[in-house]
Order: sequence, then C-alpha cells, then structure tokens
Amino acid sequence: MPNLKSLALGVLVGGAAGAAYTLLNTPSSGRDLRENAKLKSQNLKTTVLSLREEGMQLKDQIAQTSKEGAELIKDLSEDVKTSIESWKQTVEPHQKNIQKYLEQIEASLKELEEKAKAEQQNNDTQPSHEIVNHQ
Repeated sequence: MPNLKSLALGVLVGGAAGAAYTLLNTPSSGRDLRENAKLKSQNLKTTVLSLREEGMQLKDQIAQTSKEGAELIKDLSEDVKTSIESWKQTVEPHQKNIQKYLEQIEASLKELEEKAKAEQQNNDTQPSHEIVNHQ
C-alpha cells in the first residue's frame, strides 16, 4: 500500500511540475495560443474549401473534355468512313480495268509459251543442217 501512495504522489507532483514548466516556457499566452490556433484552423478550412472548389472545376473540365473527345472521335469516324467509301468508288472502275489488263497479259503469256514450245518442237524434229564453209 505504501507503494501505491508514493506512485500517486509521484504522478501528482510530476504532473504539477510538467504543467508549471509548460506555463513558464510557453512563448505566448493562452489567449495568443488560442488566437493562433483559430487562425490556423480558418486557414486550413479556407485551403480545404479551395481544394474542393478546384476539384469540382477539374471534374467539370474532365467531363467537358471527355464529351468533346467523344464527339470529335465520332466526327472523325464518320469522316474516315466517308473517305473510304469515296476511295472505293474512285478505285473500283480502275480495279476492273486492271483485272481486265492482267487477264489479257496472262493470255498473251500463255500464247507466247505455246508458240515457244511449238518452235522448240519444230526445231527438235527438223534435221540439223551443218553449214560448211568452203574456201
């Protein structure tokens, strides 16, 4: 039990000494301390409100930019689609002509091959004549 009394007395004396030390070493009075705390609280509140307002503005800007981007992509998509259709209409007649020319070239090549084979066969079946030079 005597240990409990000394512990309680030690806590009481230590608390009183700490309070006295704090009061004697505080750079400003309680009133000044409360005013400073009040000013800092108001500054913090102003900063939080300002950040909130800027956040709302940022949110609105992002929404607007997103909406404009979606419209721009839609317009661009339609422009690309129109350009492709126009290109197809421009190229299609030429594509048919090119296909026609390729078919003609292919037919000509087959004819040449057949003629070359026929000449080769004629050369193979004809007796060879040696040309003799008499001098």
